[in-house]
Amino acid sequence: MSGSNRRLPEGRTAWKKTAVVAVPAVLAVGALAAVMAEGALAASFAVSGTSFQVSSGKLTSNGLSSYVQTDRSVDGKGHPVALLGIGDATLSDICQSASVSTPLGTVTFKLTAGGDAGNVTASSLVIDGEDLVGDARFGTAEIGRDASTLDRVPDVHGDKGKFGLQAGDITVAGVRSHAWSATGGNFRLRGLKLSVSLDGKKCF
Repeated sequence: MSGSNRRLPEGRTAWKKTAVVAVPAVLAVGALAAVMAEGALAASFAVSGTSFQVSSGKLTSNGLSSYVQTDRSVDGKGHPVALLGIGDATLSDICQSASVSTPLGTVTFKLTAGGDAGNVTASSLVIDGEDLVGDARFGTAEIGRDASTLDRVPDVHGDKGKFGLQAGDITVAGVRSHAWSATGGNFRLRGLKLSVSLDGKKCF
């Protein structure tokens, strides 16, 4: 029986077939990380049809601005999000994971950085999130400010008459969020690790 037709014993993985799916995904995300590191990624784009998890042990920033907007996927479907603009962010660590359907089954894409390797940093970090969970401390806070007048984070403001909020120096411990997109400039991802695995563990 030829090698291409030989059956694998139960419980064994067809690594060559898995690589066909995994390698393009890793290369694509690696390129994305490189572009983000150069600050060249646009803050507005059509999102995929899959939200993802973001978590960090601790996030600190010199400011935060937020307002509600709608992200749209290529099929035109809208996803209501709270846009969170975070100026000059420092994270003790970061984890991002997403579940992706493939012909081989559900694949978990996971990116981690920071921890023992050192802090993760980014300027003008923008997360379009469905939620944000954590223990937060705000230096100052302005809730209900017109979204068009937000000025804590450069270029992060909404339409006139829309609800917005902003805060001064912030610290958030135990960060967890479900997001549709994340962009930023001058990302420094110390100890970056990318993995693609079948039914792998997500961030939380």
